[in-house]
Amino acid sequence: MTLELPADSPAHDLPWIITFGPLDEDDEWEPVVCGPYERPHALALAESVVADEELMAVVEPLQPHLTIDQIRGDIAAARLAAEAQAAEEDEDAEFDADEYEEFDEDDEESGPVRAEVDDEADESDEDELEEFEEDDELEEFEDDEDEDDIEPSPPPTPEEIRAGFARIAAKLAGPPGPAS
Repeated sequence: MTLELPADSPAHDLPWIITFGPLDEDDEWEPVVCGPYERPHALALAESVVADEELMAVVEPLQPHLTIDQIRGDIAAARLAAEAQAAEEDEDAEFDADEYEEFDEDDEESGPVRAEVDDEADESDEDELEEFEEDDELEEFEDDEDEDDIEPSPPPTPEEIRAGFARIAAKLAGPPGPAS
């Protein structure tokens, strides 16, 4: 998957990354992120890898934002786009009455479902529930303590970020180091 861009889009000139992940929801492994690449290289690499294996590849541009406001703007835009898509999908989803059978109240075979309930809980179940509740309360308490102690780091200045881009570019352009 990749963004479909108009030919004159400035995003073509951005660095691009590839995220490889499982195609099947039952596969559980952490996605692998590669890059940055120029867009044509990222697309070709992604196509080559997924051609040989059943994987999903997402090719997307890196957004070299210099300020927190730029990042927050992109986050807000992504949220608005997701909300708009969800609203559109809700409008498209219509109730199809033919998919559901009508309940016939006079039908003797489709009466209420009855089940026996064992009111006596097993002692081991109660013990497990108590342990779970104690652990849960402990985690909530620990989380509250952490929230009070952690202060966010001050954001880097745009100049510091540009200098970081230069260091990254030098590393990427330099001789290959030992494999990690």
